[in-house]
Amino acid sequence: MCGTGFQPVILCGTGFQPVILCGTGFQPVILCGTGFQPVILCGTGFQPVVRPVRSPAATFVVEELTLTALETQPRSAATTRRLYDPSVVFIVGVLMALGVAMVYSASVTVQGAEFNWRQWWDSPLKQGVFVVAGFLAMLFAAHLDYRVLAWQQRWDGWRSGLLTLITLGLLLAVLLVGHQALGARRQLMIPGLPFGFQPSELAKIVLVIWLAALLTRPTAKTSTGRGRFSLLREQPSDNTVRRGDVRDFRTGFFPAVLSAGVLIGLTAIEDFGTAALMGVVMLLLLIISGARWAHLALVVPAALAAGALLILTKPHRIDRIKAFFSDTPDLTGADYQIDQAMLAIGSGGWWGRGLGAGVQKYGYLPQDNNDFILAIICEELGVVGGIVVVALFLLLMWRGWRIAANAPDLFGRLLALGLTLLLGLQAAFNVGVVTNSIPTKGISLPFVSAGGSGVVFLGFAVGLLASVGRKQQ
Repeated sequence: MCGTGFQPVILCGTGFQPVILCGTGFQPVILCGTGFQPVILCGTGFQPVVRPVRSPAATFVVEELTLTALETQPRSAATTRRLYDPSVVFIVGVLMALGVAMVYSASVTVQGAEFNWRQWWDSPLKQGVFVVAGFLAMLFAAHLDYRVLAWQQRWDGWRSGLLTLITLGLLLAVLLVGHQALGARRQLMIPGLPFGFQPSELAKIVLVIWLAALLTRPTAKTSTGRGRFSLLREQPSDNTVRRGDVRDFRTGFFPAVLSAGVLIGLTAIEDFGTAALMGVVMLLLLIISGARWAHLALVVPAALAAGALLILTKPHRIDRIKAFFSDTPDLTGADYQIDQAMLAIGSGGWWGRGLGAGVQKYGYLPQDNNDFILAIICEELGVVGGIVVVALFLLLMWRGWRIAANAPDLFGRLLALGLTLLLGLQAAFNVGVVTNSIPTKGISLPFVSAGGSGVVFLGFAVGLLASVGRKQQ
């Protein structure tokens, strides 16, 4: 043995050949049996890899030690697996903290009523409670094994399928007995509590989980041979379609579109903005999974026709679209909200009026602490504050993309991509509405806008994203 820092070398048996160890930092080497050939370890920081071979001098199988160029760090540190991806948790934590501060600032009124702890749900304290619940839900999901929702075996799909059925039942229930507010029936009240939740917030998360499981489920027929690589899976080079594959219209594409379409359709009845978001995410997931363009060409016109029909059934949706394309501003009609938002953004300048010093929140801007919270951020923290918020979402999307690219299985890859697209597109829709880039629709800024359902369910979604990142080690 030559060098320093060697671990014990144990040779047990008879008829051993010379064992030569040269270098530093070796792990224990144990040779047991008879008839071994020489073993030579040269270099630093190597770790033996055991590979079975048959010894020419014996009638039984022995082990040959080969070398792999591992890192020179200790073995315990090289094989450590982190619990979850901490970067997405940190980014979302910052957004949640900013949301609590801005919702509190935007919720200030001129009434001057004394604070009543027994009515905390009517105060800015409520958002703090929701954020704590959302952060705990995120940590809980981050410690879960996301593969519990995968469809790895023939009958594994019951978990994600049951979750989808429960969500469908909640969407039907909200249409029948839901609480109506601001002209829409979106909430289911929780018995014994002064607040409820929105099933549509759960539906968009379940949509991604169900499509990820359905599009990566085991197929009845498999093909062999070298193939061309698509964005998600390897496709046969001879254009052979496997049963259940997304390129098979009857067993792959149609079941995915039909099941997702039911979720989106029930959501769109009372929440068109969330349904539009879900539709875009579904389309992108189908493209990523390798769906045929001919099949997609059949779905897009039907989806546009259904969207137009839903818009025509609600007069206020028509008014918003007319106001968006109108050259004449209507300061008292459908243009009022967006005009006040633009006034808030413009009055803030680059650095803002100061935290809590905004004016538009005093009855001028409707939904100032919810859908239009970004306008209040720009008024009080300036355009720089708005850019920081957008940068945080871009950073979250980049990290989500990296997690998806390094996911260990197809389900994890598609799940991470779907959740990343969901978060990024929802933030983009909200920014587009507040800046008058797209027609006004009721969609919140993730983790920042006031509300409990969005914070808790999206927190759980980010936890699943972090869980996929955990398996990269």
